[in-house]
Amino acid sequence: MPCGGVLCGIDCLKADGFELLAHQRVALVTNQTGVDRDGNRTIDLLFNAKNVQLVKIFSPEHGIAGMLDRKVADDVDLKTGLKIFSLYGKTTKPTDEMLAGIDTIVFDIQDAGARYYTYISTLGLCMEAAARHTADTGRPLKVVVLDRPNPATGLIVDGPIADELGFTAYAPIPVAHGMTVGELACYFNAEESIGCDLTVVPMKGWRRSMTWDQTGLTWVNPSPNLRSPTANLLYLGLGLLEMSNVSVGRGTDTPFEVLGAPWIDGRRLAAALNAAGLAGLRFVPIRFNPESSKFAAQHCSGVRIIVTDRTAVEPVRTGLTIAWELKNLFGSAYQIAGVGKLLANKPTLDALRGTGDPNALPATWKCPLEEFKKRRANHLLYE
Repeated sequence: MPCGGVLCGIDCLKADGFELLAHQRVALVTNQTGVDRDGNRTIDLLFNAKNVQLVKIFSPEHGIAGMLDRKVADDVDLKTGLKIFSLYGKTTKPTDEMLAGIDTIVFDIQDAGARYYTYISTLGLCMEAAARHTADTGRPLKVVVLDRPNPATGLIVDGPIADELGFTAYAPIPVAHGMTVGELACYFNAEESIGCDLTVVPMKGWRRSMTWDQTGLTWVNPSPNLRSPTANLLYLGLGLLEMSNVSVGRGTDTPFEVLGAPWIDGRRLAAALNAAGLAGLRFVPIRFNPESSKFAAQHCSGVRIIVTDRTAVEPVRTGLTIAWELKNLFGSAYQIAGVGKLLANKPTLDALRGTGDPNALPATWKCPLEEFKKRRANHLLYE
């Protein structure tokens, strides 16, 4: 298929007349990104399919419309009248009540490519729930993943392996995993010994080297602050800084493309980062006032990040170099311990605090990353 003609899993499922789900009672895990190439909701496509019975919907973090930055309550889909069960409220894992009366869980959500982006944790927890339900009841509960591109390409595999697991680190994988949700499902099922009845509906026409504009697909914000492929690429590094005392642009028009705080000297930081020679990037000093989130209505000084060559950008190295420069330039004003919450790797955090050269940081994850790549290779679906 020529460049620009990518078909996602839902498009392929539709082209096959939804045969894979024939005569199945389905629960759909989705949000605003679950649409076909023409913009039709996966919810509506399954609800109107003559041979499929869509009976309930599960929503992830940010809710069914992808607009909320808080815990999400259960709801009702106004168009279909179906109950929407939140997997980011009272529970993050489907309960027995939620799983009652279904034969198949279908997952159709656009991921961002970062370990700490919680949609992949929702995927893993749904797979666990399906496997447990099958074992407990003796009645098969299948999982079908409708695959979508990794918006940062399938080539960026970098960063330390998580040694502290949780909802922002479902499995011991690197910060940037370089996999699609379908590939991750295969990886989780085997490497995490979930063992659910899994089927991935693969894409057609996608290659690992594809940037988003090469797919021909419409960009739908995966969450409120990932508003462009550029922001998504930078998020793989700048997301690490979110839990420290800097603004990453939430509350501005360009989240994850700017960074600052009231205590930062933007000119000093821009000069240091440009001198660091981070591939594919330049930094310009700016001032901004976030309208919401961290430092709301406060004057922040910092940098705007300009991507000059997206194929050269190393986002994880970038995020950690920024953290190192903040510590080096501003000392105790920067609360670097916050980086550890999403970094989820003590050796790298210790090195970040203690090294005199940020270029030494990748050595802390080189060997574990190579081992991950070997395991990952067994589950890749695309060239």
